Amino acid sequence: MQLTGIHHLTAISAAIRDNKRFYTQTLGMRLVKRSVNQDDVSAYHLFYADAAGHPGTDLTFFDWPVPRERRGTRSITRTCLRVHGRKALEWWGTWLHQHGVRPGEIVERDGRATLDFEDPEGQRLSLVDDGGAGDPPTPWDRSPVPPEQQIRGLGPIVISVPTLSPTDLLLTRVLHMREVREYAPPDNPGGHVHVFEMGSGGAHAELHVAVQPDLPVGQQGAGGVHHVAFRTPDANYDAWAERLNELAIPNSGKVDRFWFRSLYLREPNGVLFEIATDGPGFAVDEDAATLGEKLVLPPFLEPQRARIAANLKPID
Repeated sequence: MQLTGIHHLTAISAAIRDNKRFYTQTLGMRLVKRSVNQDDVSAYHLFYADAAGHPGTDLTFFDWPVPRERRGTRSITRTCLRVHGRKALEWWGTWLHQHGVRPGEIVERDGRATLDFEDPEGQRLSLVDDGGAGDPPTPWDRSPVPPEQQIRGLGPIVISVPTLSPTDLLLTRVLHMREVREYAPPDNPGGHVHVFEMGSGGAHAELHVAVQPDLPVGQQGAGGVHHVAFRTPDANYDAWAERLNELAIPNSGKVDRFWFRSLYLREPNGVLFEIATDGPGFAVDEDAATLGEKLVLPPFLEPQRARIAANLKPID
């Protein structure tokens, strides 16, 4: 029973209209689902992905009017997005400059060409050359970014912890990940980032764990990340729920998000993880041609549609 890669990552924005503009017009991703946080219906939950909203391509945001995050350990610190080839990274360096973003230089990190930058709220992002590995994405024909340069999906996710051993135990013994190598982080040459891989491995199936005991504890906020989700085939979902309970791992129990099913747990250093199914997918309640164009609610929230919609701000 193996997790197969990163399913999605959910971050926090306090400027959701600007957020939508940046991720669709600057990063060229498609808004594939316009919904609300199912646990806080006052907040949008926007999903950006490839044209079809395939699992593994999803970067999502909660719309919360909160202060900026306080950076530190016990948190998710960087989200990587995959592109194919160094020429794509060079194209992105020019494109980002043209759109008011100041990326770093292209560097080699963990054996991959990487371009670091931040979104307007300070969300730490990197574009990573994945060498063409991972599920082939579906380009969005209305993206301002040419098909060959479009973001292919999520790459490695970086978390920071003060101590490795309890996190290692959960990742390897409970979630069946494998530690395959380590490298020095760019901001601390004497430090260590441990690479854990899932499934068949590759940039789309890695969690990078930076051990940073000297950092203060981070605090979630705008420009920060809420949680990361790992992919499981639908057929293994019940078995994962049983496994967490058998091993006495505190967890949410089964949660049906309608477009996928979820299990939530915190690793011992406090980072929130989710196990999410590949199906049924975002087209279960919308035409694939018009994904993300209107507010969509899961069935249990439909009776509240008028009240929910009235409390949401315009974002177009």
